Amino acid sequence: MTKRSIPEEVEVNQKNGMWKKGKAPIVPVTVLTGFLGSGKTTLMNHILNDQTHGMKFAVIENEFGDVGIDEKILSENVDEEVIEVMNGCICCTVRGDLVEALKKLYKRVETFNGIIIETTGLADPAPVIQTFFVDEDVQKMYKLDSVITVTDAKHIIPRLDEKKPEGVENEAVEQVVFADKIILNKTDLAKDEDELKMIEGRLRELNPQAPILRCEHSKISPKELLNIGAFDLKRVLEFEPEFLDDPDAEHQHDTSVVSTSCKIEGEVNIMMMQCWIQRLIMEDGANLYRYKGVIAVKGKDEPFVFQGVGMMFSGDFQGKWGPNEKRESRFVFIGKDIDTVFLKEAFEACRVNNKLRFPVGTMVEANVGKWEVGEVIKQWDDGNAYRIRLKSNGTECWAPVDVNGYVRATS
Repeated sequence: MTKRSIPEEVEVNQKNGMWKKGKAPIVPVTVLTGFLGSGKTTLMNHILNDQTHGMKFAVIENEFGDVGIDEKILSENVDEEVIEVMNGCICCTVRGDLVEALKKLYKRVETFNGIIIETTGLADPAPVIQTFFVDEDVQKMYKLDSVITVTDAKHIIPRLDEKKPEGVENEAVEQVVFADKIILNKTDLAKDEDELKMIEGRLRELNPQAPILRCEHSKISPKELLNIGAFDLKRVLEFEPEFLDDPDAEHQHDTSVVSTSCKIEGEVNIMMMQCWIQRLIMEDGANLYRYKGVIAVKGKDEPFVFQGVGMMFSGDFQGKWGPNEKRESRFVFIGKDIDTVFLKEAFEACRVNNKLRFPVGTMVEANVGKWEVGEVIKQWDDGNAYRIRLKSNGTECWAPVDVNGYVRATS
């Protein structure tokens, strides 16, 4: 029996158990899509951390901005050698990169038996799906197993109702229409059961065939999502007969939706950064579709990972910086009519640039509701500029920022 033809530029190791009687494996691909902040990366990590499915995955991570965040917060259970990151919209600017990434990963096909593609939240899934039917080489290596769309019970209805300029598709609508399964996530944020039923009704109007699975915190059994053979090209051609006719058609984004990202070497003052984010959320929260970051905090051994949608922010210290890992901070903000220059300048202002004024052992005055004399016993303690022991009673306190409002020279 002869081997199925594989492009000459793709050399693969045949030790993988997926090789059956000399035939090269056709690898199943799951496309994970959904609007910004719906919970895709959280779902991805649940899948990667799950021990029941017995599969190893390669991951293609797509981010809208030019600074990657998600690859920094993916589960450690996925080998970094089979993570491909593409910055830019997968449905237009980096479509060619997707084909190249798939071919590149196939050279390591002995190390995995499935691929998960997580698209940016602003991607129309149609061009991604087309890739598996219009590129002959890709067809020989992969099969599209399913398109899983994650929706956010808190925000999906406003996203579906959003008016777009003429000629611009509503990506949230397209993501629902092309879904083989729909995950209704964050159900705990809905007002009541009636609201959930209303949301499900709207989703079924757009896609009456896809099952809808409710969940909180993206917790869904992987058996509902992997190797389910749910993608049906005939269904797609029924509602979009010209689906395969023009795979190179341009995809137009809403130009009022912009992304800004920033990466800086060095560490930031966590108190200044939190104040900046709180002010930003209060003033611009309604226009912030998605924001996330990984921050190197002065005085902390763990990176601070934050993310949010609108005015809903969450963040915590996670993991450890590697012994030789460069400490750098990065963020990405995606929203409508946001001031990108201001965002970058404000983030830069949180960086720790200057040497602290008071060395360890210096007597200072600390503001603890009133000014009291104390001794600086540590600099950059748990993210705070100073740790101070008060002279009066030995109590220890923090001065979070090196400004006179918190700590000053003795008079």
